Amino acid sequence: MCGINGLLNFDPARPADQQLVHRMREVARHRGPDDHGVYFDGPAGLGFNRLSIIDLSGGHQPLSNEDGTVWIVFNGEIYNFQPLREELIARGHRFRTRCDTETIVHAWEEYGERCVEHLRGMFGLAIWDSRQHVLFLARDRLGIKPLFYYADARRFAFASELKSLLEIPELPREVDPVALEQFLRHRYVLGPRTMLRHVRKLLPGHTLTVRDGKVEARHYWQLPLEAPRRIGLNEALEEFDSLIGETMRQHLIADVPLGSFLSGGLDSSAVVAFMARQGVEKIKTFSIGYDSPESELPYARRVARHYGTDHHELVLTPGEFQEQLPKILWHMDEPIADEAALPLYHVARLARQSVTVALSGEGSDEVFSGYPIYRVHLALEKLNRVPLAGAAGAALAAVAGESKLRKYARLLGRPLEERYGGVSTALSSGQVSALLRARADGVLSRQPLREGYALAAGLPALARMGLIDITTWLPDNLLVKADRMSMANSLELRVPFLDHKVVEFGFALPPELKMSGGVGKFLLKKYVEPMLPREIIYRPKKGFPVPTSSWFAGKLAGWVRETLTSAGGPCDSLFERGAVEEILSRHGRSDQSAQLYSLLVFSLWYRRVVSRQGD
Repeated sequence: MCGINGLLNFDPARPADQQLVHRMREVARHRGPDDHGVYFDGPAGLGFNRLSIIDLSGGHQPLSNEDGTVWIVFNGEIYNFQPLREELIARGHRFRTRCDTETIVHAWEEYGERCVEHLRGMFGLAIWDSRQHVLFLARDRLGIKPLFYYADARRFAFASELKSLLEIPELPREVDPVALEQFLRHRYVLGPRTMLRHVRKLLPGHTLTVRDGKVEARHYWQLPLEAPRRIGLNEALEEFDSLIGETMRQHLIADVPLGSFLSGGLDSSAVVAFMARQGVEKIKTFSIGYDSPESELPYARRVARHYGTDHHELVLTPGEFQEQLPKILWHMDEPIADEAALPLYHVARLARQSVTVALSGEGSDEVFSGYPIYRVHLALEKLNRVPLAGAAGAALAAVAGESKLRKYARLLGRPLEERYGGVSTALSSGQVSALLRARADGVLSRQPLREGYALAAGLPALARMGLIDITTWLPDNLLVKADRMSMANSLELRVPFLDHKVVEFGFALPPELKMSGGVGKFLLKKYVEPMLPREIIYRPKKGFPVPTSSWFAGKLAGWVRETLTSAGGPCDSLFERGAVEEILSRHGRSDQSAQLYSLLVFSLWYRRVVSRQGD
């Protein structure tokens, strides 16, 4: 795993700024402490930081073809590089290394922009072809690896992390009002936007070609949007067995030690079980917990004992939360209000003491329908068929008080496209309206959701919700958190459930094999029944919970208030101070920890990036 950056001046006679490329590379050195390199060719400059995983002695980047006319910087892993390499050798290409990076260079020579369609893996990459005077960027199908870009009248720049682009002096540090509204509603920013008005994320499954001063995007992969397959449970289990076996064999290829995160939930426990089935002995597992009832360490220990793993764990405290959060947000690049970033950062740091590669269970809930909120909206779909459902919901909401019942009652009678905006929510519409001094265009803020629902028109409700989460929540929250927190500790994180063939298989399953009798991830749970204790498979989902509700009402209350309301923060220009004070005061009467955490994250990010406090 690595970090890449670079730029291309639109004027071919203007040489690339070498010092700028070096600064962009150096600020992201944590992504690759083992090696680094740069390459300059007239108006183009490429930078690279390497975390060595395969072909430790070779694979230095930027890397070129035989005659030095094509150069690449690449972040990720290509799991099918060995058969692809053989295919390219048969077509006459000559290789100098054993690394997967060189395979991409020759695939570009052979297939051009369609080379990405031959890659199976996770990647963010940039290719400079001096013969065609073209800069080509690509991001993997699910968005496991990041890629940011910025363009002005003079040049185009890209990087694995937004902080590298902040090294460009001319880049305006202006908050995008549409992105801010998205963040307050969802706790993250929906791609291709970022919180900065002039910086964009390359969307998953997309390429970008920069030629003659023009920037053109191409969508090269999409989820299977046909009607669900007609397949029974036994046939699906057999097919999944073959597919996950192949995927795990590919994900275990490495020339360095590897292990697995283990929260004690189904997904990470299943990954440990899959590793054991592939013959990995004395698997190194890593867990994080708290000195509180929310801790899931007992479940992680149960799985560790079941497989006899070499188990490591760490207990976190409120003091560590306060101390580490600003550092975590610097690594995160954008404000993402997911409390699980804290334990993920620490479990990655713990793992890095023993291994260089760790496997994790991200993606299973989105692909196999594991979120409890899906059950709620499927129930609402049924209730909406009852005449006057909307009127009944409004009457119930009027007497329900402040509760989840009131929240869901207000959704009765509304179509799925209006009521489901993703698995993650923070502030209510009323709170967002009261908080913002200036509202953004609501149509623009919902545009990615509207486009997702348009693509999924005609599919079952479960698939439509899954598509929304796979295309927004997954790449713009979960995978950002996974990439930044692992790379902050120079650890490569692999996510086998997000191999695109596994995703295509899971998404195309009929609804009854994803959720049956109210049981989510039905097929996956049936598959792992012989491998894991039932208490692990069928217990309620938690993930890596963080006890922010009690912390914000107790030991951290003063720090939260000071951060949100003191001078130099968003209350000076973006937020109504009274609305912030109202949320702070309500936390003593009802749980406002999700809202407070969102405001806290944004405030810390704003002070660092926009106000430049602590630069």
